[in-house]
Amino acid sequence: MTNSASDSAFTAFDVEWPLDDTMVEGTIVRPGGDGPFPGVVFIAGSGPTDRDWCTPLLPGSNGSARLLAERLARAGFASIRYDKRASGPRAPENMPKLVGKLSMQSHLDELAGAVHALASHPWVRRDAIFAVGNSEGTLHAMRYAIEHHDTTNDVPLAGLVLIAPPGRSVGAVARSQLAAQLTAVPNGGDLMARYDEAAARYAAGEPANADPSLPPGMQGLLQALETPANLPFARELWTTDGAALLPNVDVPVLVVIGKKDIQVDWRFDGDPLQQAVVGRDNVDFIFPENANHVLKHEPKARADLDAAAVAAYNAADAVLDQEATDAIVRWLVARGRRGEVAGG
Repeated sequence: MTNSASDSAFTAFDVEWPLDDTMVEGTIVRPGGDGPFPGVVFIAGSGPTDRDWCTPLLPGSNGSARLLAERLARAGFASIRYDKRASGPRAPENMPKLVGKLSMQSHLDELAGAVHALASHPWVRRDAIFAVGNSEGTLHAMRYAIEHHDTTNDVPLAGLVLIAPPGRSVGAVARSQLAAQLTAVPNGGDLMARYDEAAARYAAGEPANADPSLPPGMQGLLQALETPANLPFARELWTTDGAALLPNVDVPVLVVIGKKDIQVDWRFDGDPLQQAVVGRDNVDFIFPENANHVLKHEPKARADLDAAAVAAYNAADAVLDQEATDAIVRWLVARGRRGEVAGG
């Protein structure tokens, strides 16, 4: 433990644990009272996003994970949120040790460590630990739920809350974002065709060899994907499809995609996810009218949203969307009651 904070409803303290030759750091929030409490593990989205769901790529420190953890503490849930090893204050120390070792499995190992760190406390109910993931984090949550069933050695999850999960491959989501940016460009179709050729080579495990005529943003994306520090993880992630994973998750799931999300689309991603689990009675979907990609309230019309809206994700005056947050809390409380977890 390195820091602590509290109010009348909860106490927060920092924890750390070793993973290979690196350290993982996180924050546990304990509600007031004796417990035992149901628990939540928060899983951040892509890039250098930290435990609070903040990133040095965007201004502000008003992270959605911290806000939601505190809201859940007031509803009686303990939680842990953690820095991926390539994010947070340990990143400069960890990254030289992670070059060429980042993978989908390494992210799963980080998540498993967080689940065990929370479950190790006697005031946390081992049978009622849920995952709350955002964007890329939803893919790791689903993989954990699918692969960790051995209750002797593993701590299984009681359910998943998937905030902004991609319902297509990550590469397809990225392509749709680029295509939207090129709609007003005269030669946009030709640029997308050249991008598609490079992306296809990349997905096949070959060098992308991006056409030098591509815009800097496209070239930058492809170059970042091929950076040795990001491999093999980036290539594995590129072809991972949330709609293919979801049918294999047998615990209760709540999917939340806000209609003001301009990174994951509530129709183009929501529809494949819904189709993937037709007939399942333990997978629920909500599409809050004004929630953005990180669960914040977005008052502007969707047609008016642009890069400035993304830059404001963690602004000091950004607040969680009440419709989305209330639905998540209700769903978790209903399934976190003693004796009701297994049936969802």
